Amino acid sequence: MPEPIVANAAEAAALPYGAAIVLDPLREFLDAEGLGGGEVTAAELGDGHSNLTFLLRRGERSFVLKRPPRGELAASANDVLREARILQALEATAVPAPRVLACCEDPAVIGAPFFVMSHVDGAAINDALPAALEAPEAPARIAAEAVGTLATLHAVDLGTSGLGEFGRPSGYLERQLRRFGALLEANATRPLPDLERVADWLAANLPETRRTTFVHGDFRLGNLLFAAPLHLSAVIDWEMATVGDPLADLGYLTATWADPDDEETPMLALSRLTRRPDFPTRADLARTYADTTGEPIPDLPWYQVLALWKSAIFLEGSHKRFTEGASTDAYFASLGAGVPALARAARELIA
Repeated sequence: MPEPIVANAAEAAALPYGAAIVLDPLREFLDAEGLGGGEVTAAELGDGHSNLTFLLRRGERSFVLKRPPRGELAASANDVLREARILQALEATAVPAPRVLACCEDPAVIGAPFFVMSHVDGAAINDALPAALEAPEAPARIAAEAVGTLATLHAVDLGTSGLGEFGRPSGYLERQLRRFGALLEANATRPLPDLERVADWLAANLPETRRTTFVHGDFRLGNLLFAAPLHLSAVIDWEMATVGDPLADLGYLTATWADPDDEETPMLALSRLTRRPDFPTRADLARTYADTTGEPIPDLPWYQVLALWKSAIFLEGSHKRFTEGASTDAYFASLGAGVPALARAARELIA
């Protein structure tokens, strides 16, 4: 049976991992929060490979619900209520993001904590542009909007926004290496020597952090919504956001932005549209960021290697969930070969 599963309470009780959405108590929760009226329908939004996101409809109103995936998770993973608090802090900034409408800490309602947010007009871009966005200037505009929004995020004042409460101002890169090194030990389902070699290289070549800002942590094309007339309407998926080195975001955006001649990896598969020859390259994005911010971007290859290494470790955890039967996601099934390919891509960057 494919996931995520939408069911009523009686059906959910019979499922080994429960349902992702239990409609009966969800309807009661929405009623109590004053969010629409009548029956609720729920349909999956996005790729659903990390936290699960659903479009809820009640009559003429629509909302978006986010919850963790089913099955056992690392203690620090998939903290959706922290993400909700980040979105609330972002409301007073110029960064486009959904607006939080309600939060539920009680896992008894649908099987996990969750929050409900506004439904933002726009589409995530992966394989093809929606017809409404297709135009000769679209590739350059998409790249410019992505980089400009990243620069806007990195310019947000940590103190006045309240975002400084979501991380520590020093030691971000060291914590990333420790955290993902520990996740590698917890997630690995087989030997991954390329990831171990890359970990040693990252530690031996750790750059100096020259600036501290709020960082998204997963800033890639698939987490950006675009709407007509072509503009970036929202940045989504803030669960990994924290205070840190802004070049980590730039490294992640560029490392996961497919250039025409790149070999396929699980991350580049999520942005394969940018392989088109009319799209700016990752080098173009890096230059635009430097020009927009006026900040130097030394050691960018180190941050790109970090991005690939982290992605491979995170996806190995997804592959583990698939092998243990906690997920039937076909993308997770492909990671048996995909994670070693991503690890190899990271290792080749340091060769």
